[in-house]
Amino acid sequence: MQENAVELRHVTKCFSKVIANDDISLSIKKGEVVALLGENGAGKSTIMKILYGLYSLDSGEILIDGKEVRIRTPKDAIAHGIAMIQQHFSLVFPHTVTENIVLGNVHGWLNLDEARKKVKALSDRYGFQVPPDARVGDLAVGVQQKVEILKALYLDARILIMDEPTAVLTPQEADSLVEFIRNFASRGNSVVFITHKMKEVMEAADRIVVMRNGRITGNVRKSETNEKELARLMMGEELEVVQSEGKLDVSLLPVALSVEHLRKKNKEGIQVLDDISFEVHKGEIFGIAGVSGNGQDELCEALSGNMNLDEGKIIFLGKDITDRTVREHIDDGIGYVPVDRYKDGMVMEMMLSENMMIKSSYGKRWIRNLFIDSKKINQYTDSVISEYQVKATGASDIAHNLSGGNQQKVVLAREIDAGKHMIIFNQPTRGLDVGAVERIHRAIKGEKKKGKALIVVSTELSEIFELSDRILIMYRGRSMGIFERGELTTERIGLLMAGVSDGQV
Repeated sequence: MQENAVELRHVTKCFSKVIANDDISLSIKKGEVVALLGENGAGKSTIMKILYGLYSLDSGEILIDGKEVRIRTPKDAIAHGIAMIQQHFSLVFPHTVTENIVLGNVHGWLNLDEARKKVKALSDRYGFQVPPDARVGDLAVGVQQKVEILKALYLDARILIMDEPTAVLTPQEADSLVEFIRNFASRGNSVVFITHKMKEVMEAADRIVVMRNGRITGNVRKSETNEKELARLMMGEELEVVQSEGKLDVSLLPVALSVEHLRKKNKEGIQVLDDISFEVHKGEIFGIAGVSGNGQDELCEALSGNMNLDEGKIIFLGKDITDRTVREHIDDGIGYVPVDRYKDGMVMEMMLSENMMIKSSYGKRWIRNLFIDSKKINQYTDSVISEYQVKATGASDIAHNLSGGNQQKVVLAREIDAGKHMIIFNQPTRGLDVGAVERIHRAIKGEKKKGKALIVVSTELSEIFELSDRILIMYRGRSMGIFERGELTTERIGLLMAGVSDGQV
């Protein structure tokens, strides 16, 4: 029998009146890889943040190597060999790899040469091939994640918590990360990773812990389960399978959007959009794939009127909208789901009803006798909460009290309603569980049947493959080509996302 590296006993955590973790007991053995699955708001991130010292538990015990410990801060967790790698990296781009790794972890005199040697040795041991003297800002996203992992290894971490570890990786980089996880665990270390991707669960995990409504609903060996059973444990119901559609001949459909030679440089003078051209037809889902940070966000900002271009033209329904304002884009029937719902999608201090009407507050829809019709807005918001299965008590709930996934559902519902003719989805299912993803995909396909032009930007290849009629691959602001459904394999699209053109393969 393997010894327990970590054991959580009867852990309970409440936020105000909400029970996030309800009497949670679980163990993580030495040399074991555990996947933590659950819907948004299930409590999986909360329990791991308690283990890492970001949250304090209300009751219960934490045992490391069989001994009870008090973990009040991340410093306490690190002292016990626990490290957490967040989905959003905490790196200082102007600094080198070595400087990032030692930053905040040394006191007094620093021997940078010794630190550099240790970093290189760790990198070589796990096959990372990360240059110790490279500037982090010059590294690809997948290499930056390896720097985050090296930060943990430098501190002799033996228990790694990884939150959505493959969210920003190409398929090849994701495979490399899974290989590292298995290698790290084979040395007697432990890994817990929070993920929504069934594929990597079945590839990397030894054991899978499923949570729902703050409780553990399943604790199974990988060899004893399957994806359908895991979905049932997560949701408490069978997951309805959405059948993929056949190939669509877009040449038979009228053009809704024409993008011609878009160019844009950022504040640093870097070309973030480099001669981008394409068309989107009515009744088409146009997918845009690529590793995060390769111009997709800038393209979405330009198409939604939030960013001015240096060059190029945008024609929508036969009208030049290149220089039109955001409000004019809204009036034109263009919906936009931004990648950052916290900064651009909602006002967190407002009620859900206020967020639902905020983009159309200047119009007549919500006005009755010169006053805002609160009853009408509340009824509309409550219908959205019901239709999209948002975990909220009602229209008067404050946005920041919802989990990230439920906030995303509210934004999606609003923009689907606002986008009468076209909707731009930038990472529409990021942070959503498998059940919510399925519902959002069904909603997007429903809008396609209404004849809307739809643009879906995603780093999830399974999402791109399932939804898209055609796919544009972006790398460093350039188009690597536009491909039809079924034309690309996972390996080929991964190479294109990494900047390797077909002629170089």
